[in-house]
Amino acid sequence: YILGQAGYRVGLYTSPHLSDLRERIRILAKSKELRAKSKEFEGMISKRDFCDIVERLRPVIDNFNKRSKHGSLTFFEVYTALAFIYFKEKKVDFTVLETGLGGRLDATNVVDPLVCAITPISLEHFGLLGDTITKIAREKAGIIKNQRPKTKGQRLIVVSAPQRWQARRVIRDRCRRAHAKLYEVGKEIKFKIQNSKFRVKGVLAEYPNLKIKLLGRHQAVNAATAVGVVEALKNYGVSVTVETIRKGLYKALWPGRFEIVKKNPLIILDGAQNKASSIALRDAVKELFKKKIILILGLSSDKDIKGVLKVLTPFAKKLILTKSNNPRAMALEILRESAERIKKNINLSLTENVPQALETAFNCAHKKDLILVTGSLFVVGEARDIIMKS
Repeated sequence: YILGQAGYRVGLYTSPHLSDLRERIRILAKSKELRAKSKEFEGMISKRDFCDIVERLRPVIDNFNKRSKHGSLTFFEVYTALAFIYFKEKKVDFTVLETGLGGRLDATNVVDPLVCAITPISLEHFGLLGDTITKIAREKAGIIKNQRPKTKGQRLIVVSAPQRWQARRVIRDRCRRAHAKLYEVGKEIKFKIQNSKFRVKGVLAEYPNLKIKLLGRHQAVNAATAVGVVEALKNYGVSVTVETIRKGLYKALWPGRFEIVKKNPLIILDGAQNKASSIALRDAVKELFKKKIILILGLSSDKDIKGVLKVLTPFAKKLILTKSNNPRAMALEILRESAERIKKNINLSLTENVPQALETAFNCAHKKDLILVTGSLFVVGEARDIIMKS
């Protein structure tokens, strides 16, 4: 958003999506030709461009899969290739790539980055990334590379959000080995929240009176990390003023992340799916709202169910368990057994799907209650569609 506000065309590749697969591929710019009908997903790839690239990729994919000794291409690998083609053909100035899983072996990690940003690392995807913070951090730090032939004379700059000491040690060690320069939020980059605004003191300048629409202290941390990335890009001649940074941060939207979608009763959607993100969600709710919570919760089968439930169930007056249409959705019986072990005599309801969960919540909610939908972006996406259409 900051670079787009500065006049650059910025490709944005994220995952997963909430409602439409095309949400993952966007271009942010001031140009009117790229503005979508949906303000939340501005610059989303058009259906025409999407279908055109799919048809061009199809024979290439089929040919590769027939000859490959390593199995067929995954959905994420194909979709990443599609994004790269789209961004190249639209002649973007910069591309922001979010890794799909980990980093070291991720499909996005074929690029030679100008800057790397690492958000807070927590326990997730145990079976694939490792069962400790150290192991997961090693996978995440795999995006920090020491061979950068296209940017001779420039050291890679890594911007890291505050980390647990285990992750911080891994990131610092990897930067040292790769001869990369490290900027850490809380050390080289500082921020301070002041009522509804905050200020960031970066490596190059100070940015007062910043404001974002995204709620929660953790979003101020993310904003400070983004400011660090923009400062790092100035080493490549990128021109961004303090006022542009201020406007870009305020324009930023991130649907499904502490998003208020209704006010009577108050409904908040958040994709928290592990213990760390659940703590951030709980703290934000407690800080901003003094309301009784009706919690709609559904998780994917590979998530930390105990960690999420231990954080969120104690402050809910009612728990409504549900599941998304995604095949990876956790079984209701497993959710129920875990919830009852964590909090005895809990006011609990089981619902087979998200529409039923919302109906149950509406039927028991008072005007002063808060309905909180969380646990999975799949659940959040389905709930969001229903609420927006109504």
